[in-house]
Amino acid sequence: MVIRASDTSLLEWTGDTLAIGLFEDGVELTGELATLDSKFAGILKELIAEEEFKGKANSTIFTRIAASTPVKKVILVGLGKADSLKVDGLRRAAAAVGRVAKKQKSKVLGFSFPLWNNDPAITAQAIAEGVQLALYQDTRFKSESEENKSQVETVDLLGFGGQEAAITKANQIVSGVILARELVAAPANEVTPITMAETAQAIAKDHGLQLQILEKEDCEKLGMGAFLGVAQASDLPPKFIHLTYKPEGAPTRKLAIIGKGLTFDSGGLNIKGAGSGIETMKIDMGGAAATLGAAKAIAQLKPGVEVHFISAVTENMISGKAMHPGDILKASNGKTIEVNNTDAEGRLTLADALVYADKLGVDAIVDLATLTGANVIALGDDIAGLFTPDDGVASQLEKAAANTGEKIWRMPMEEKYFEGLKSGIADMKNTGPRPGGAITAALFLKQFVKDTPWAHLDIAGPVWSDKENGYNGPGATGFGVRTLVDWVLS
Repeated sequence: MVIRASDTSLLEWTGDTLAIGLFEDGVELTGELATLDSKFAGILKELIAEEEFKGKANSTIFTRIAASTPVKKVILVGLGKADSLKVDGLRRAAAAVGRVAKKQKSKVLGFSFPLWNNDPAITAQAIAEGVQLALYQDTRFKSESEENKSQVETVDLLGFGGQEAAITKANQIVSGVILARELVAAPANEVTPITMAETAQAIAKDHGLQLQILEKEDCEKLGMGAFLGVAQASDLPPKFIHLTYKPEGAPTRKLAIIGKGLTFDSGGLNIKGAGSGIETMKIDMGGAAATLGAAKAIAQLKPGVEVHFISAVTENMISGKAMHPGDILKASNGKTIEVNNTDAEGRLTLADALVYADKLGVDAIVDLATLTGANVIALGDDIAGLFTPDDGVASQLEKAAANTGEKIWRMPMEEKYFEGLKSGIADMKNTGPRPGGAITAALFLKQFVKDTPWAHLDIAGPVWSDKENGYNGPGATGFGVRTLVDWVLS
């Protein structure tokens, strides 16, 4: 798909389908729209009346115009109330248009949308993101080619001439989201610790990032007993990935992003039972996927910030070498952990990754993990839980999430709940009682960060969608990439 910034007005544009955004209770056609309707013999006004179109957010109607006209079809999309329009509303409206245009087999699509907050760059970026994210399809594992099926090939943003940089920025961010989606969506026999490391190598090579991959022996030397305890049952070697983006000049700040990287989670000896969704556990590297997706985007955007992208990648499997319930592991900061549940393995891998990042001298650390079902019970499928004792980092992430439309909600760090993790024979257990499970998981992670401002995002819900949702189709969403990018750029 090619997206173009165009100075052409909607009255002069020619193409398959013209999409026009209208505000709620503002569907009366005036100015250029009235002139356009006259050119179309009043068909738009008639369509609005017949369909009782009110302009409610993301509602769409469409019609075919006469064959002799320069525009074959018109889509009207609702933007909701003008005074409550947010940037993400434009993304969602663009997504709705894109899906209708594809069903109508439109190849050339034009957008005529109003400016958000009188900002053409942000508006153009939002439209470009929304239509691309909605129309992306993962057909890698289909036996039949999708090339001959109808696809939107060209998108013109009318009245946005000169906004090529905004469109390029959108393309770069979307490329990171798509990478994350493809990593999460691929099965565990395709995406392994080895292929995750190869993906990091490709990003480093293509975009000039520094890369260090620690092998099992390297991790042993660093005392990463928590990470290696999880990894020891797998026939595949663990990979500790550390990508670094450095700007040309002195960085304005230094950040670390850590993603949980379990390419498959069987549960270990506390094996996931029937009905547990074990077949979906390819998604348990959603945090690592978002981390690599953010790395790809940030490397292209080239901000003046140094960013470290880290993931301890392995499988949680069953074998004669597997860690047992009751084993004691020692993390790389010397703290000991009684493993009372081998299916709470993600926090063990994150423990050593957090210790590693904490030693880099960064200004802040954010980790992302498909960590707990408890967070999904609390917040549902669409919202990630934000856990942090640092108000500054919380505010930054909340602002970034609001800008991108990726929903997060700050959760309490109730220190009293750590009592549920106390062990009689080690410094702590890896799980606590069932109530407050997402909180105790975050409190566990907190033990592996000293003084660096830190936040944890539990993305177990929004990393995957079972049905079409806004600009996300069924499947992997790439959640977290856009929020991370916005956080770094801000």
